Amino acid sequence: MVDRRDIGSWLSGPDTSGISKYPGERLGLPESGPGSIARAGRRILAIMIDWTIALLISNLLFAGDSWGTLAVFAAEQILLIGTLGYSIGHRVLGIQVVRLGGAPAGPLAAVVRTLLLCLVVPAVVFDPDQRGLHDKAMNTVLIRR
Repeated sequence: MVDRRDIGSWLSGPDTSGISKYPGERLGLPESGPGSIARAGRRILAIMIDWTIALLISNLLFAGDSWGTLAVFAAEQILLIGTLGYSIGHRVLGIQVVRLGGAPAGPLAAVVRTLLLCLVVPAVVFDPDQRGLHDKAMNTVLIRR
């Protein structure tokens, strides 16, 4: 026989005790302000800025060839993230790429992240902490500066 306790267990909803309250909580990052996870809006605007710059350069150097644009975009990402920790779009929007724990991303992480980012799919598949597969692969995170 079914009693009220059986019904109540599913009426109260799923167990949410293991779910974090905000992106980055599981990683030990603050909810907001410097060091918090960069949210989707900033990330999308940053990549749009970087892609526009790559497109402008590609139009000058490669007559707008799509592979040329992708190469310019990749070069910008690898060089700037590998040395400074941020691309032009990231800088404009106040975000940067770091390893978990706060260390700089470094050249190897920049290369692997960029190659995966250029495949697009890893960037649009992300976890509850809003880390794309390209960030998870290199143990990096995009944070607010």
